[in-house]
Amino acid sequence: MTTEATTEAEDQQRMVHGGWLDTVRNASDLALLGILVTVGSLGVVTAGAAVAAASAAVHDWSADERWPGVRVTLGRFARGLVPGMLPALVAAIGGGLLVLNLAAITRGVVPGGVAVAVPTLLILVAAAGLAGLTVVEVGRTGGVGWRAAAKAALADGQRRPAAVLACAGVVALVAALGMMIIPVLVPVLGGYAILAMHAVARRLPAR
Repeated sequence: MTTEATTEAEDQQRMVHGGWLDTVRNASDLALLGILVTVGSLGVVTAGAAVAAASAAVHDWSADERWPGVRVTLGRFARGLVPGMLPALVAAIGGGLLVLNLAAITRGVVPGGVAVAVPTLLILVAAAGLAGLTVVEVGRTGGVGWRAAAKAALADGQRRPAAVLACAGVVALVAALGMMIIPVLVPVLGGYAILAMHAVARRLPAR
């Protein structure tokens, strides 16, 4: 209890320290991070390394509001290229198939109606939430260890279902904003999304 109270007090102190200038600076840094993640993900198979390096950077920043150096981040990206290929492909293919399947069901292209659409939607929500927690976990380990991060995320999700729903909500919100705003502004959302997932994973209690 004392540790949790201390952590919360430290978080509140960091949020108010420096006033609006720090807020603007941090917002700009997160926007730049999102752009860099987008650029690093253009190769598709490089998306895992880009997201892992960005998550590790956000984890470092959350600790003391200091971003890691360029050399450190590039080193994390390079080390994560090969290990991140499979997670990137699984996320892209699996998520794409679930979305297409749900769209086909709701449009009547695939039979089943509500009886099939609801379970598909629940699977999509759970997958998005667990993917978000996995991104948080891999960031906590310096951007490496996707398999261990996935196992930790699954265990964490079982203890804290609210964290799964919250991360899924972040993914859904980013997707909705991406469809509503100017396309060229979509990349800036990445940094904010990763920070939001770290925030909910850190703060939401176990059931």
